[in-house]
Amino acid sequence: MSSTSCCCWPVAKPTTPSAPKCTATCRLWSARTAASASLCSSATSTAWTSASRAIPATRWAASWATCSASRSGWTRKCNAEPSRRMQMNSNTLWLIVQRLGAAIVTLLIVSIVVFAITAVLPGDAAQQALGQFATPEQVAALRIKLGLDQPGVVRYLHWLMNLLGGNFGESVSNAMPVSELIAGRFPKTLMLAATTALVSVPVALTLGIGAAMGRGGRLDGALNFITLSLVAVPEFLVATLAVLIFAVNLGWLSALSYGSDVTSPWQFMRTYALPVMTLCCVIVAQMARMTRAAVIDQLDSPYVEMARLKGVSPVRIVLRHALPNAIGPIVNAVALSLSYLLGGVVIVETIFNYPGIASLMVDAVTNRDMALVQGCTMLFCAAYLGLVLMADLCAILSNPRLRTQ
Repeated sequence: MSSTSCCCWPVAKPTTPSAPKCTATCRLWSARTAASASLCSSATSTAWTSASRAIPATRWAASWATCSASRSGWTRKCNAEPSRRMQMNSNTLWLIVQRLGAAIVTLLIVSIVVFAITAVLPGDAAQQALGQFATPEQVAALRIKLGLDQPGVVRYLHWLMNLLGGNFGESVSNAMPVSELIAGRFPKTLMLAATTALVSVPVALTLGIGAAMGRGGRLDGALNFITLSLVAVPEFLVATLAVLIFAVNLGWLSALSYGSDVTSPWQFMRTYALPVMTLCCVIVAQMARMTRAAVIDQLDSPYVEMARLKGVSPVRIVLRHALPNAIGPIVNAVALSLSYLLGGVVIVETIFNYPGIASLMVDAVTNRDMALVQGCTMLFCAAYLGLVLMADLCAILSNPRLRTQ
């Protein structure tokens, strides 16, 4: 009796009488594989039982042992799946807790540095507040009131406890609580930062993705040249040139932006045009370059090459494949670029006389108002750490390799 190799079993089988058995075994094997993919349900055992009459006893025993082993493997995998998900969640939570702890420790170190720098500045804050005609008794009384007669460690701990309780101290030059002064200026700075973000983020993402899609082309070269030039130019030079061109020579916009009494959209645009344009020049350049690098890194991945070989269009490759996997780096780039906004706000508010927190801090440094300087500085540092922390958390949540480490 001639024999041939079965398509499913590496066993010699009779050609004519056993061909239906081989076919039935192949179909049965396919049914078992499909059932295993659905966690080896009881329907698989029923299929094996219904086909057992067409399979010899010895071969049936081996086949049933194989299926039982597969079922036990799938059962172990299914039982281990919840623990694996719990491990992924615990790893993610642990990474988030680490980042939060690092941010808190960093903010504590920043508070020590800020207090130490303001404490070692030359001059006497009490003498500066009272003026040069104050008597020594008046200066000594104010020093006792401000706690300047106590040791530095005691003053720092007292200031830190008040800071944690929301008490930033009292401004010497304005005779008002620091929290009230900051609360009056904070909405204006927030409006300037929010307007800049709403303008810069869509423009930067569009330019970065477009440059990545046309990598090596004329558009990419032009964008690289422009963004490098803007990154190299400081904010104060951009602000000065903008005032000379649009306010002095052309007269289209106002050189001063008070940010108050805005009653119409045209007045809002006229008030915020120069500050927002100055901030957007540098932020858009940085954000576009980082977005371009993130998208190009995904376009060089093997799965994108496979999509190209399948004939997928470039736009679909970017929108459906590269861009979802580049969301983490892009969000990281956006958060870091917006953190640079905090440094530019100080220059822009000073040049355009914008009544925000940055100009308030500059005036406090000029008047040696240490409580106000410390409060504004800690607010800027907390905002910067918040943006960096958001970038780290987005990178963790968008990267499966970090979640499962």
